[in-house]
Amino acid sequence: MANIIDMMRTNVSTLYQRGFSNRSRVVQYSPEGSVNDQMRKLLLIDDDERLAEGLQQYFARFEMSLDSEVNPLQAIEDIKQFNYDLIVLDVMLPQIDGFETCRRIRHFSDIPIVMLTARGEVMDRVVGLELGADDYLPKPFEPRELVVRIQNIFRRGKTSQAESVYQLGDLQVDVTKKQIKHNNETLAITATEFGLMSLLVQNQDRVLSRDEIMQELRGIDADIYSRAIDVLVSRLRQKLRRPELIRTVRGQGYQLVNR
Repeated sequence: MANIIDMMRTNVSTLYQRGFSNRSRVVQYSPEGSVNDQMRKLLLIDDDERLAEGLQQYFARFEMSLDSEVNPLQAIEDIKQFNYDLIVLDVMLPQIDGFETCRRIRHFSDIPIVMLTARGEVMDRVVGLELGADDYLPKPFEPRELVVRIQNIFRRGKTSQAESVYQLGDLQVDVTKKQIKHNNETLAITATEFGLMSLLVQNQDRVLSRDEIMQELRGIDADIYSRAIDVLVSRLRQKLRRPELIRTVRGQGYQLVNR
């Protein structure tokens, strides 16, 4: 365990200078050589093979099976072929970077994406959110924090509410199935976007502040949360095709307006 954490604390810029091979290689790991039905299946897209090996062993403790791919173009094909529950995506990649990889994935899938970045600039993280990432984590990081962020994403959308389907004119929000339909057409919505929509639709009687939204969705660092929440709301408005549905209350936050 200590070795895994020490490895992740290694300066990432130094790791990239070591010249890892860019050849495509999917590495698979699961305890006792098999994946049971309860295990979440994740894909790591990162050209640091040592990081992949450490995370594979660590994730297995939390009932998560991890595949890894060093080639982002091949990883995109893997996502189309295999049924993954979440993607962990590094920004610094060969051939195409993580931002472009995220953009291409979002063309055909709403699978949750956690982005890793060694640079740590606020705008890098905002760009990732604008492209459809659900969360981000700066390198180096503690493996436990990554696990918690992933678990939070999986937890979003779950509800104990008696009412699970909300009709908003031509929009239907199914909280249990985590689906939004517009005139019976299922919209492509990320896990974080649906988490926001679910939060708004279940609190139609009041304005939700940015602090409340951040607290409920978790995962978004406080240093950029205002900008990140605004980006998330803007993205959701566009996908709903009814931007007036989410009202901005100046100085307070956001409210769903069902008229």
